[in-house]
Amino acid sequence: MTISRLATLRKMLRRRKLDAILVTQPDNRFFLSGYTAPDHGIGESSGVLLIPRQGEPFLLTDSRFTLQAQQEACDFQVELYNRGLISLLNKLLPQLAIKRLAFESTYFLHSSFNKLEKCTQKLAIEIVPSTDLIEKSREIKSEEEIAALHLSTQLNEKVFQTIYSQIEPGISELELSLEIETTMRKLGAQRPSFDTIVAFGDNSAKPHAMPTERRLQDGEIVLIDMGLIKDGYCSDMTRTFFMGQPDELYLQRHRVVRKAQLAGIATIRAGAVCRDVDTAARKVIAEAGYKEAFAHSLGHGVGLAVHEEPRLSNRSRKKLRSGMVVTVEPGVYFQGWGGIRLENMVIVRDDGCELVNTDTTHLDL
Repeated sequence: MTISRLATLRKMLRRRKLDAILVTQPDNRFFLSGYTAPDHGIGESSGVLLIPRQGEPFLLTDSRFTLQAQQEACDFQVELYNRGLISLLNKLLPQLAIKRLAFESTYFLHSSFNKLEKCTQKLAIEIVPSTDLIEKSREIKSEEEIAALHLSTQLNEKVFQTIYSQIEPGISELELSLEIETTMRKLGAQRPSFDTIVAFGDNSAKPHAMPTERRLQDGEIVLIDMGLIKDGYCSDMTRTFFMGQPDELYLQRHRVVRKAQLAGIATIRAGAVCRDVDTAARKVIAEAGYKEAFAHSLGHGVGLAVHEEPRLSNRSRKKLRSGMVVTVEPGVYFQGWGGIRLENMVIVRDDGCELVNTDTTHLDL
């Protein structure tokens, strides 16, 4: 897998007349090498890939990660930077005869850039910012990746179904979010793919609500947005339901959101424009009189990261391609009342799309 991905990247380097690239973004690093060590923030890296246009690729790291790097990045030569990354690059770059070096400008500190610039100026090397070389390769998933996304989603749904029966009045948002994330790990997840969102009552009017000490009462909305990572791949789903017997207003708004979700899903196929998919769902909500209540985009790509390209946004002219995996998550939010969001993942196919989720809890009311 890594060999074919490296070959694809090297073709792009040749087209852009680049001699090598430094890969610092953790998901891209894993995608190309299989190396799983996490960064402790952008300022404390567990390693950097140096991939020349031809010849052996390198994984540059420090002594804390030597054994892991050698075990996981089998196609890479592991080099240790005992005196820092720049010192090692100062040694390696001339040996590789590099004249144009790309770096990932979206995941590179300004202070690191300044050090790299000083180093490359002395070596007469041009440094070139790159924002999409590897991300473009990640947009379309292989069938192996799709299988991993299915497994991640199945586990995420199992977690939801496990904790759903435990939700009752008196539990706090924080307690429920902790229980969800603990259950994820107990059932085999590496970790959550994002901080779990649990919101009760009018807190659910905040699309990205942070769990609080608020305790659930009968007659309140419950919104749960959750995802996990299994074998490196993410899942993402949202369910909204009512504690107790829902009233007619809740039912009406829930049905509008579900109808919007189905309208978006029906539009998804290879060749569809992202903003047209967003528009299909947004139209349903607008016709119900809730245009202003749907303020975010319809969805996003999912893979090694929980938020990837493409974006199902009214600003995106990108065309969907077979093998892309996206969320479809319309929502309506009303201050003082609450919000409703329903989210599933789908795989783009030539003749439509394939639903990844199988859980139907409180989707159709």
